[in-house]
Amino acid sequence: MVESTAIELVSKDVPAHVTKGTGLGNEEVGKDHLQTPRVKLIQTMSNEVDPNHSEYIEGLVPGNFINSVTKENYGTEMYVLNIKFTEDFVVWKKREIGGGLVGNFKSLAEATDYLTSQDLDVEQHDIIQTQSHLLMQKDAKTGMLGIPFIMDFASSKLRVSRSWNSQIQTKGGDRFASLWKVKSVQTANKVGQKFMNLSVDFEGWSTEEDYLEAKKLYETL
Repeated sequence: MVESTAIELVSKDVPAHVTKGTGLGNEEVGKDHLQTPRVKLIQTMSNEVDPNHSEYIEGLVPGNFINSVTKENYGTEMYVLNIKFTEDFVVWKKREIGGGLVGNFKSLAEATDYLTSQDLDVEQHDIIQTQSHLLMQKDAKTGMLGIPFIMDFASSKLRVSRSWNSQIQTKGGDRFASLWKVKSVQTANKVGQKFMNLSVDFEGWSTEEDYLEAKKLYETL
């Protein structure tokens, strides 16, 4: 009887040839070829907590933040530097006609004009005001800044976004000169339905090292 031989397909530890690599093969990859991760706040009805859904992620619970690209679970709170703010009006087909993203526009009028110009029924589409914050997470254990990601605020989260902007401007300095704690909190709408929302609190001023790294990112935008 011939004994089977286990083949090592991957290295469990980061090998020397990786740490010494210079990114060969990525010469033509620019920032326009990369996907900026988004952070999603998990709700009770999210696909990621449904064991029967293809997007299910074991161990997730409502209130967790996850990375849309890596699927990393950040838990229920994060420390972040806020790099840049943008606002768009995002047009979606209504679910009853199939759903799907139509496009992003800089104003409500621009979004409406586009639908009209394409002979699309405005009543069959949702135009969602969306405020986006580009963030860098600071690891509470290592103190290191991570890969930047975007956190979107729409509907009930818009009030949190506006409050955050107001706090940043009141503190003064550059947008990324301060460190913030973002935490999931349970709240309820006018009819008593519970859902997860956010709270944002000032933790202090960013270190000079973090500030310079954040500024470097900002200058590439």
